[in-house]
Amino acid sequence: MTALTLISKPDCHLCDVAREIVDTVVADLPEGRVEVEELSIAEDPALYATWWEKIPVVLIDGELHAHWRLSADRLRSALTQKESA
Repeated sequence: MTALTLISKPDCHLCDVAREIVDTVVADLPEGRVEVEELSIAEDPALYATWWEKIPVVLIDGELHAHWRLSADRLRSALTQKESA
């Protein structure tokens, strides 16, 4: 299973857009292949210190995939490659 982490904060338009992209892309993949977790920098000082100026941030299996703007095509490609590996 691939772990996708979305790091966001409340009242963040780009975070809302990234969440929609993640939801759409993951819904197109076989069920149970991607586990999505969303974390907020507002609730975690360590996340805030690391990511505050780059949110939204998407990590795939703990590695940075994207920040600020998320491409659905690029995300789909990365998750599909993980799936076939």
